[in-house]
Amino acid sequence: MDATTVTVTGAGGQIGYALLFRIASGAMLGPDRPVRLRLLEIPQGLRAAEGTALELQDCAFPLLRGVEITDDPRTAFDGANVAMLVGARARTAGVERADLLAANAGIFGPQGAALNEVAAADVRVVVVGNPANTNALIAAASAPDIPADRFGALTRLDHDRALAQLAAKLRVAPDRIRDVTIWGNHSATQFPDVAHATVGGRPVTEALAEALGGTDAAASWLDDEFIPRVAKRGAEIIAVRGSSSAASAANAAVAHVRDAVRGTGDRGWTSAALVSHGEYGVPEGLVCSFPVTSAGPVTSTGDGYRIVEGVPLDARGRARLQASVDELIAERDAVRALGVI
Repeated sequence: MDATTVTVTGAGGQIGYALLFRIASGAMLGPDRPVRLRLLEIPQGLRAAEGTALELQDCAFPLLRGVEITDDPRTAFDGANVAMLVGARARTAGVERADLLAANAGIFGPQGAALNEVAAADVRVVVVGNPANTNALIAAASAPDIPADRFGALTRLDHDRALAQLAAKLRVAPDRIRDVTIWGNHSATQFPDVAHATVGGRPVTEALAEALGGTDAAASWLDDEFIPRVAKRGAEIIAVRGSSSAASAANAAVAHVRDAVRGTGDRGWTSAALVSHGEYGVPEGLVCSFPVTSAGPVTSTGDGYRIVEGVPLDARGRARLQASVDELIAERDAVRALGVI
């Protein structure tokens, strides 16, 4: 079998470090699929990426067919089948939102253009670097020859955080819970929705009411603790750890690609941010998180994640989704004002 070329940007950073060994081991694409890794870094990060490459070599992974390191996007994306865009400009103290969007446009615009020029015909792209939804929008707009459905942004980490919080409250294993949805933006406005989730085939809302002493108590926990904690979990980790999520983000990125490529099977839907075609009233072209499934395995002509349509949203759910969509529209308009899209 020919090796699959996987390009990881920001490969010398903490997420890249946690990610690359999982890919090389076969955890992402499967135990029978050889991989070739391309590591893209800025010049200042090349040394760290070189160190990671040495460790990858020392692991003697049977599936790893080589590691290349570069600071040139065209070299990094040449023939790429999977592109994982991790590196981004982080928001720091004193950096205004408009400046952050402009800085990331300078990263994801050229990367999208390079993907458009040299990536493999079947390339699939996931954006991990924040603001992930809008960075994915920029990359997709800069790659007009690649179908927009090939681009996605990572909300699987939010999805997994929601599963973990529910599992802890209900005292069950996370894999017993299915059909949780993350709607909207990968930000504090996102809406973690359990209205259609089940645990062991039973509605999660019913199980929570039993565990917490009634429907009012369950509703209060969902509104006052669960939703804000999932949405702000990244900030909580920074406050405790002193730096942002790394291993959990890498794990979610592996799961995002794995399920897109190999299928979600009979495990219900998961969450991913995809380019909207108007589903659920989300304006066409926005990169928004939806419930998704994948038939797998993907082919060069299609498949991968597809949005699950027809999931009912009550008035409160629609209001929460609209608040997040409004934020995505504002980000899109700010980027558009920069002349990037």
